[in-house]
This record gives sequence, C-alpha cells and structure tokens, in this order.
Amino acid sequence: MSASADTSPESGTGWLSRVGGWFGSLTGKAGDVLPVRVGGTEYRQSTTTPASVLGYDHALMWVVVALLAWGLVMVYSASIALPDNPRFANYAPTHFLTRHMMYLVFGFVAALLAFQVPMKVWERLAPWLFVGALLLLVAVLIPGVGKVVNGARRWLSIGPIGFQPSEVAKLAVLIYAADYMVRKMEVKERFFRAVLPMGAAVAIVGVLLLAEPDMGAFMVVAVIAMGILFLGGVNARMFFLIAGVLVGAFALMIASSPWRRERVFAYLDPFSEQHALGKGYQLSHSLIAIGRGEIFGVGLGGSVEKLHWLPEAHTDFLLAVIGEEFGLVGVITLIVLFLWMTRRIMHIGRQAIALDRVFSGLVAQGVAIWIGFQAFINMGVNLGALPTKGLTLPLMSFGGSAILLNLVALAIVMRVDYENKLLMRGGRV
Repeated sequence: MSASADTSPESGTGWLSRVGGWFGSLTGKAGDVLPVRVGGTEYRQSTTTPASVLGYDHALMWVVVALLAWGLVMVYSASIALPDNPRFANYAPTHFLTRHMMYLVFGFVAALLAFQVPMKVWERLAPWLFVGALLLLVAVLIPGVGKVVNGARRWLSIGPIGFQPSEVAKLAVLIYAADYMVRKMEVKERFFRAVLPMGAAVAIVGVLLLAEPDMGAFMVVAVIAMGILFLGGVNARMFFLIAGVLVGAFALMIASSPWRRERVFAYLDPFSEQHALGKGYQLSHSLIAIGRGEIFGVGLGGSVEKLHWLPEAHTDFLLAVIGEEFGLVGVITLIVLFLWMTRRIMHIGRQAIALDRVFSGLVAQGVAIWIGFQAFINMGVNLGALPTKGLTLPLMSFGGSAILLNLVALAIVMRVDYENKLLMRGGRV
C-alpha cells in the first residue's frame, strides 16, 4: 500500500501512497468517477501493474499480528497471579492464556472466512446483519437467556463461552450505515430523508445497549455512525446538529445517573479519601502502575499492581500493566502502532472511494473509526485523561467476542484492499 507510481508503463508499481493522505471526507455521488491526481497527472487505469501489487496489505497484517502477539503475552502476565484470589481459586495460572489463545484461533478462522466474502455480498447483507444484531441485543435482555455479570446483562452463553452481542452491533451498524449512505447519496442534503432514518436506527440500538447497561458500546456505535455520515458527505450543518444532540444526550444520561456522576467526580480526584476506595480505585491504581514504570518499565512480569491491586488488569486496564512493565517507551510504542494502523485503514478506504467503490471505502473508514476511537477511549481511561469506561483495548485485551469481531472487521478491510488492487490490475470484482 505504500508503493508509488505514475501512470506510465515504466513506472511499474504504486500510485497508491498519494491517493490516501490523512482523514478526509467523501466527495461526489454514488456512480460518479472521483478524479485522483498524481503529481498533476490525472489517474488512468493501467494494465501494466505487476502481479506483486495483488493480494493484501502485508504491512497492515504484520502490525495486527504484532498487536495480537503482544496482547497474548500481556494477558498472561496480567492474569498469572489471579488464582491466588479466592474468586479465581479453581483456575489454573494459564487459564486466561489458554482461553485467549482459543479466542485467537476462532478469530483467525472467522477472519479467513470473512475475507472470502466479496464486498458486494456484504452490501447486500447489510440490512439483514442489522436486523440480526437487533435480535441478539433483544435476546440478551431476556431473563434466563442473557447472562448477568457485575450487575450488567451483556452476555449470551454459548456453552462455556460468553458472547457479547454489543460487539456484533458495532460491526452491523458500521456496514448498515455505509450501505445506507450509498443508497441515500442523492438526498444527503435533506435532513428528514437522509439523516433522520439512520438516526432512528442508531437510537434503537442505543436504547437496547443502555438497557444492559453498556454506555461505552453505545458511544462507539454512535461515533461509528456519525463518522460514516460525515465521510459520506452529509451537510455540515446537519452533522454538527446531530453531534450537538448526541453530546447533549450523553451529558443528560450522565447527569441523571448517580453512579455515572460518581465516576466523573472520581475521575476529577481519584486519590481523595472519598473516591480512593470507591469509584476512583481502578483509576488510582492504574496511575500508580504507570508511574512505577517510569521510562523503561520494571520488566516483563515485574508488575506489582497486577497482584490483586488493580482489578480487571487483563481486560480494561491492560495498558496500565503494559505501562508498568514496559514504561513510557512501551506506551508510546503502542500508541504509534494504533495510530499507524488507523491511518493505514483510512488510506485503504480512500483508495476504494477513488476507485468509485463508495460502500467499500466507507466500510474501511468505519473500521478505522471504530478501532481508533475505542483504543483512544481505553488509553485515555488508563492514563487518567478520561473518566472510567468499560471498553477493552482492541486486539489486545482479554475477551472472546471483541477479539473475534475485531479480526472479522480487519479481514473485511483486507478484502477491500484486495479488491482495490484487483481493479488496479485491470480485473473485476
């Protein structure tokens, strides 16, 4: 994806790097050919591109593999001492490691299957995926069907495995929103015909998620939908109106919920006597862990906070253990990897749009928004920059359904990239 070339036969490979750039919005209508200029020369499809540009984005794949491998090591490091806790007394030290490895295997199989599905099939399935996600969100709220953990009804039990329908909802809303914007491209300037129906769909998903309750997942879903509307070319006034409504709605939800207000107050002063042993407990120990790591960390396996001081160290607060064991260098490395991956996926989406594949481009950019925003929230919480919110670190934290859906989403991005290169070779998709 980083090769560069002009349109002459001698150039061989790669006009790709100049098509993308940083995050940009979609211009033009479905069916229009979007002009792409390289060094002042208008793009023309070349049939001389060598077969080496076909396939998938190797650099993106290796970054994903690196994050998965690092996450596997850190889940083991963060959970190895949990059997000393009476709550996990029946677990082996390798319990979470083996389960995480099992989730990775399932995720890779699902990703391989998802990669085989052409984007035109995903486009046809978009409404049905959305309906299926709604049914799962309803099912999890049915007593006796949904599994309650820590007072939240967010899981469906599939044998010994707990599955979160909210993760399916993220992908389903993403694909549905991309398909919706392609279908409504002609009326995107009209609020009631273009934006209101999509807003109603997101509101239904939001009501079901808040009933669990899972405000974090609702935030991610809302940001994905808003991002795709923006990239789809919705009128700026309408976009900022919707954004204002969403911000107001989230502020109202926080203000009307005593335990959510308490989280905000604990975030403002986590070390106070009132909050240090309450809502600020996780955040205060996360900051202690990161502070202990200093520049280069205490070394892999050397974390003290994971020894029953920091709750959920292998899930929501995995970054705190990384900060303690790898220090500032490790945290910055992780931030750079996620930033690079998000930018790369955005670049693939912009290439698809430049090739007049609007649906594929919006799906890829939606995945970038999803992974980038969720990573930003998780890192912000661990570093004390944002109030505590139950969102995992994508590709790294322990959690089967999250890993599975992250890998499926990235496989779809790989498929978009594969079809982009096939078209640039002169083939058909």
